[in-house]
Amino acid sequence: MRSSLTYTFAGLVLAAAAFGCGAPDDGDSSSESGTPEQIPDKPAKPVALDILDVAGNLQLTQGMIDEFVDEHPDIVSKVTYDQAPAPDLAGKVKAQQDAGRVQIELVLTGTDGLAAGLDQGLWADMSEHEDTIGNPDYLEPAADMAELAQGKGVALVYYPSGPLIQYNPDAVDDPPTTPQELLDWAKANPKRFQYAQPPNSGPGRTWLMGLPYLLGDEDPTDPENGWDKTWAYLKELDKYVGNYASGTTETMQNLAKGQIDMIMTTTGWYINPRALGTVPKEIEAGRFDDMTWVTDAQYAVVPKGVSADTMSAVLQLIKWMLTPEQQAKAYDEGYFYPGPAVQDVPLSMAPEESQQVIEEYGEPEFDRWIEEFPKEPSLPAEQQVTAFDLWNREVAGQ
Repeated sequence: MRSSLTYTFAGLVLAAAAFGCGAPDDGDSSSESGTPEQIPDKPAKPVALDILDVAGNLQLTQGMIDEFVDEHPDIVSKVTYDQAPAPDLAGKVKAQQDAGRVQIELVLTGTDGLAAGLDQGLWADMSEHEDTIGNPDYLEPAADMAELAQGKGVALVYYPSGPLIQYNPDAVDDPPTTPQELLDWAKANPKRFQYAQPPNSGPGRTWLMGLPYLLGDEDPTDPENGWDKTWAYLKELDKYVGNYASGTTETMQNLAKGQIDMIMTTTGWYINPRALGTVPKEIEAGRFDDMTWVTDAQYAVVPKGVSADTMSAVLQLIKWMLTPEQQAKAYDEGYFYPGPAVQDVPLSMAPEESQQVIEEYGEPEFDRWIEEFPKEPSLPAEQQVTAFDLWNREVAGQ
């Protein structure tokens, strides 16, 4: 089961812990890859790129990168891919920078790795290179997520996420459409509803961040002072949940086995597990009335210290990845549905295999719901850590 829809709690803890940490000396020009004027339009010779993925992003973007290498051998000679947990990212990059030997030239990350690097001043300023990358024609909610990068990264893919419900129609005749209806159903069917621990689950986290909008809390962006209704609701729901799964995959498996009847999900977690056979195809998805989508994105960031030639190659690659033709590959097998971050990339542009998966396992209503309901970006890392800590103490710790 693909796991990139989940950011680890440990990664976000590290991101928050980094507040107040000293950044590398910005006065040393060697910490950067050069001013825009010093970056050539094209490398003097083809460069080899080491790309580190800490978000499972390659499942969406490797096809884009491989095609760039095939078509631009004069810019990139080869690519080496590596993967690592998000909590390891900042330490790896900073160690290389301190040693004066940056070997990771491009990082593909979610909001957790992005935030950790921002707090420690690890990322090169991509806003200086807008003339090369261009001004991506982002979808409006993707543009909002791009703002979280503070100019130090570039949003590559986006999805509206959730919160949505996923249920067995044989056991749930009338799926809930409001939080109160869900609470009533859980009370009448103890231990048959489940969601995964928010620190370890994309759907769990999206449910947690989406509830303040559904319940009309005072400030959905302030989990400590503005979520009174959310914390009261979750404490009441806790009485009927039974236990919290350690991750999203566990909830999918429990649903498939008939141990539970309803779980929290997102667009991608509904489509992809059914396409992979983890969950029966007959399982259905539902939404809440007057919902607000909590959005998500993944980013490209460049560590300070890469050479000017390498930065030139990376900028050309990112520009390529943001073209509609390449963005269409982000539909993949539906797990970050839709996936493209830029405008005017319909499913008809996606690879045939992606179109077939979406047609067979997708939910036709998703597109209408995405169009109909408002969208708000995920909480920044520090606020997410606060929310997770409160959930652990106030809800799971009861």
